[in-house]
Amino acid sequence: MTAAAVRLDDRFYVTAAIDYVNGSPHLGHAYEKVACDVLARHHALRGREVRLTVGSDEHSQSVERAAAERGMTPEAFIAVQSELFIDLFRRLDIGFTAYVHTSADGNRRTTERVMRELHDRGHLYKGPYRAWFCPACEQFYTEKQLVDGCCPIHGTPVEWVEEENWFFRLSSFQQPLLEHFEANADFLTPEARRNEILNVIRGGLDDISVSRGFSHWGFPLPFDPTQVVYVWFDALLAYVTGIGFPDDEVGFTRFWPADVHVIGKDITRFHAIMWPAMLMAAGLPLPRRVHAHGFITLGGQKMSKTRGVFVDPGSMVEQFGSDAVRYVLMAEIPFDRDGDFSMEVFVDRYNADLANDYGNLVSRTEKMVARYRGGRVPAGGPAEPIDGELRALAEEVVPAVDAAVADLDLSGALAHARRLVGRANKYIEETAPWKLAAAGDARLGTVLRNLLEAIRVSTVLLAPVVPRAAAAVAADLGLELDADLTDDAAAWYALTEDAPVRVGEILFPRLDREQVLAGS
Repeated sequence: MTAAAVRLDDRFYVTAAIDYVNGSPHLGHAYEKVACDVLARHHALRGREVRLTVGSDEHSQSVERAAAERGMTPEAFIAVQSELFIDLFRRLDIGFTAYVHTSADGNRRTTERVMRELHDRGHLYKGPYRAWFCPACEQFYTEKQLVDGCCPIHGTPVEWVEEENWFFRLSSFQQPLLEHFEANADFLTPEARRNEILNVIRGGLDDISVSRGFSHWGFPLPFDPTQVVYVWFDALLAYVTGIGFPDDEVGFTRFWPADVHVIGKDITRFHAIMWPAMLMAAGLPLPRRVHAHGFITLGGQKMSKTRGVFVDPGSMVEQFGSDAVRYVLMAEIPFDRDGDFSMEVFVDRYNADLANDYGNLVSRTEKMVARYRGGRVPAGGPAEPIDGELRALAEEVVPAVDAAVADLDLSGALAHARRLVGRANKYIEETAPWKLAAAGDARLGTVLRNLLEAIRVSTVLLAPVVPRAAAAVAADLGLELDADLTDDAAAWYALTEDAPVRVGEILFPRLDREQVLAGS
């Protein structure tokens, strides 16, 4: 089993975590998938061929039990539940290129291929297993790891399991993993997660059970049909299934290894220890990066439907639009740590950044171009130092946004884009186009042209986060947002002189704070 390990800069592959579907999608799911979509869209705008894989983790015991409680088969239950996730992702404009059902035939072929490969290479062996098992996270724990006799993560009761299982020789990959971490400083980010996992690896790795005999819900092992594959093994393999493994060798070779796996911090060990060891054992390249984001709290409290601490992302999209939800999540929640969300924060950030700044800049400029220049891109005229300041800032923020995205600092990338929007709004007040028009000043054309250019550049920068608004503005200005705009993004006067400029609808109507909060 081989795959090209040469970096191909004309492609980009990002994956989101494969979600359990025993519950309903929540704000954390929305946040993670929007972030992955922003990365994908950013790289697509830079001319790269992009793939984004999402999916549902379906062979868990929690899914089987939830189905039984509803009197349904696991297959029927999954069909209903996965549609809830797919519907939310579509409403959030998540442009995934693959949705992998881990229980589907495609992932079964992947699983059978890899499990047989590991078996034939001597990385699996059969032996007795005795441990405490948590059905919620599908993980085994020692007595010392339990907290008051319960799962240390979920706080729920665990079950004692004794049976013959197949084991993966994870312990034999301790040194190779350490060497990989040492040679690749950004393999796992942020730094806190990297240090945590390095401590785990240095403390010694135990072989892990990769099959189950007490359940029939799963893929049978190709070399031992009395056992089914451990859910985490077939879930992790969804990342290669999503780009065609094992059937599409050309597609797989082009897009593997992944540029980044985006996951929640609670599943870091699976992705930064077990997954790379699996790939090493199978002879496949490792992903270039695993990024573990933090959790979202609501008003300082952990989300909980039973306690009423819950925001339905679908309802938010319905009320405020997908762009608004996408933008506020990316702007407010840092991508490397926990962050807090509240409706107060949502309204304030929306009004400040989208209604007052970007939306207002677009609306004012388009209306002035219509009023003073007949809805046409004016020619440039006499220039002053203040014009150069706006242009210089545009040339500065484009590479700054690129660098921030490369660092997976998505809120930082938006902060750079906001600098240009804010400076353009200030430029309006400083130049007062209405006064120039009244005086018949030739500088009016220069000012309006500069404002249109500032809108063009900021729209390119914001497009991955607010794709609907960006598409509307692009249509107003006659831009194509599906082309490689990196080299030309900061090029001043890229708009064609005398090209039509439409006055579009208001992008982000200002929200009444009291009214929104009263209804939340």
